[in-house]
Amino acid sequence: MSDLARLINDPAYARWQRMVAATGGCARPVHLTGGSAIVHAATGEILHDYQSADEPGGHLLKACGNRRASACAACSEVYQADTFHLIRAGLSGGKGVPETVSGHPRAFVTLTAPSFGPVHSHRDGRACRPRKPGMLCDHLRPVGCHTHHHPQDDRLGQPICPGCYDYRGAVLWQAHAGALWHRFTLTLRQQLAADAGMSRRAFAQRVRVSFAKVAEYQRRGLVHFHAIIRLDGPDGPDQSPPDWADHHLLVRAVPVAARAVELLSPASELGRWTLAWGDQLDIRPILLAPRADGLSERAVAGYIAKYATKGAEASGTIDHRLSCSACRGRGRTGLAAVCGLCHGTGLKPGLHLEALPVSEHARTMIRTCWDLGARPEFKALRLRPWAHMLGFRGHFSSKSRAYSLTLGDLRSARARHRADQARQQHRLSALDDATTLVLGHWRFAGIGYTPGEAIIAEHIRQRVQTARKIAAEREES
Repeated sequence: MSDLARLINDPAYARWQRMVAATGGCARPVHLTGGSAIVHAATGEILHDYQSADEPGGHLLKACGNRRASACAACSEVYQADTFHLIRAGLSGGKGVPETVSGHPRAFVTLTAPSFGPVHSHRDGRACRPRKPGMLCDHLRPVGCHTHHHPQDDRLGQPICPGCYDYRGAVLWQAHAGALWHRFTLTLRQQLAADAGMSRRAFAQRVRVSFAKVAEYQRRGLVHFHAIIRLDGPDGPDQSPPDWADHHLLVRAVPVAARAVELLSPASELGRWTLAWGDQLDIRPILLAPRADGLSERAVAGYIAKYATKGAEASGTIDHRLSCSACRGRGRTGLAAVCGLCHGTGLKPGLHLEALPVSEHARTMIRTCWDLGARPEFKALRLRPWAHMLGFRGHFSSKSRAYSLTLGDLRSARARHRADQARQQHRLSALDDATTLVLGHWRFAGIGYTPGEAIIAEHIRQRVQTARKIAAEREES
């Protein structure tokens, strides 16, 4: 409370509030020291000078930009909004993408992980896994579960018998999920060409396959991919595909391509796993408006954007890498050489693996990642650095080049808008990038807030969030 009182009574409190609001209420802002100057390119005259020394505490606050909601709710909302606009532009046009793209064949596809053992599930009022009473597995555990789990039950996603669950296979599948997706995109193009009765080269000269996808963690700790797949003309969204490259061609090819994709895990004395997609495959048409047999463009964009800010913490694990305080500063080589986690004790700074705030299922997957990561045949999978992600090391969201604009385009547009606002504020609106130079020198000076600052920053974030929601509703209406 004393820190909060100090902050509120500080003469620079109003300016500090404006800086926090400029970050959107970021939970862990970066503190910068230094300054910048706007200089006339022809004369060298300094038109405007800014120094962080004039700010409260002598620091400028900059948003951390973290995409994960568990790390920073404010920055993740910006990332989610950007992803929404990126996906929406590829579905209905806008932001440089022609509106005619909405007439191209499109499908919303969900690719899932295979089963590595039965887990507790919520089945809308039905028993979890009904089996005959008395049936036991090799570990003398019941093979079924007659419980009607509610949606928030902590047992959901946990193996019915941990001893029967193939943790090694699950971790290796997770580590290859990105490669499976890449192989699927290649196989899909081959299948589309085969169904069209032409070679892949000839097909590529007439049709371009564009996609955007996001990874979602299931309760059992494995990812599945939600993807938008679109057929364009050879030049991308500016050109419609031939009439024969329709929605039916796309829907026929997707399940065949998904079933054909297989990878082999690296050879090991532990065995070798054949890695493939799960049996559950969902394909839905994307429509201009909501109907019973498809999804609306806005619903799909919102769904993709929602999961772009989620991480592995949704499956009961942690949202940061495992490390040991004794090995900090030594790099990955030192970590592998002396870290107590390497010897099975499972340390993060000051905390043993057994004491991590994770589910028992996630703990076992983390331990499996660490054990497999010690074996030379799995070194290339980098399972130890990605143990906190339960072995998954791919991108959460990605898209093909021609799907729509990029996140960088959206950020550049936002930066230009802010620069224009700054010029107007300092009465430099008659000047532009061709007549001025911005010279800056900045140094990192810290990150985060004091306890009192964190309380006020959260209130500011909530106000900013409310204002954004109201603005979005007015834009839609």
